[in-house]
Amino acid sequence: MRALVTNDDGIHSPGLHHLARVAVDAGLEVVVAAPMTESSGASASLVATRTDGHMNIHEIELPGLAIRCLGVEATPAYLTWAALRGAFGGMPDLVLSGINNGPNTGNAVLHSGTVGAALTASAHGVTALAVSMSSRDPDNWDTASWVAQEVVSWLQATPRGPVVLNVNVPDLPMADLTGIVQAPLATFGAVQADIAEVGEGFLILTFSDVDVHQEPDSDAAMQAGGWATVTALRGPTADSDFSLAGLVGPDLA
Repeated sequence: MRALVTNDDGIHSPGLHHLARVAVDAGLEVVVAAPMTESSGASASLVATRTDGHMNIHEIELPGLAIRCLGVEATPAYLTWAALRGAFGGMPDLVLSGINNGPNTGNAVLHSGTVGAALTASAHGVTALAVSMSSRDPDNWDTASWVAQEVVSWLQATPRGPVVLNVNVPDLPMADLTGIVQAPLATFGAVQADIAEVGEGFLILTFSDVDVHQEPDSDAAMQAGGWATVTALRGPTADSDFSLAGLVGPDLA
């Protein structure tokens, strides 16, 4: 079973290295391909740096990992799209994205490059996992690695159609982890952005923490309570239940 390991924090992020180790230990045939520079907030954008029409790719050595590792001058979704077309070897059966510095909870996952790579995989028929930590400067990588290993093992033992599992892990020692729970997306993510000032030719944004306890069963609240949360995501699909009566059909005058 082939796996692509990617992220949006860049090829040198420690979270990427930990997730690659999880994939190798799970017996997967692994190739790592991640952006050369941080691509946080890239969502599923298809952007790459080209020289003479070529996407720039760099062979990278990651300590302790005897696998192919590539730094790609492209967004996570773009390089995932390329991987699914054989750019880095055989087409992956599984895409693993992360482990992200900072949470990807709530409807703000729409903007995440980590989740964007996973959604791109599922849109092309490949199951994917996005893993994030609650802290932007995490300490407890062993906890996140254990949770990722549990989810990867479950995916290996429970084959199904292309699904995206969005996993958020509290930055806690293993002894303090409450467990793993399925949770819906919160209305907002970890922070909420607002416009503080509109000036001549500029905007100033502010970011404020969200009171996650307003939605106690959400992924954001459960993670704050010491749970690793798992949320199954579905990529863009047509809403066949929405009525367009009066707009479409042969009887329009």
